[in-house]
Amino acid sequence: MEPLPDLATLSDADLKKLIAGLTQEENEVSYQRRLLHGKIDILRAELVARLQTTGGTSVLDQVDVDHLTEILTSRAAPQQP
Repeated sequence: MEPLPDLATLSDADLKKLIAGLTQEENEVSYQRRLLHGKIDILRAELVARLQTTGGTSVLDQVDVDHLTEILTSRAAPQQP
């Protein structure tokens, strides 16, 4: 991320151009973020479906599937200790 230029030296047109460029960059990053979240949601749903189908067998014998489902489908970030 590049630092901002000396704003006092920029003309109004330069400021508008800088704002437009950064706004476009933000929109691109936001779009990528939405795509990634969609993929993550699909993968989590697949994992949850598999865990529910197997009933948490084998390695997952000790996994609380309901609790794991709740964690995996949560939209909120995990709480930091």
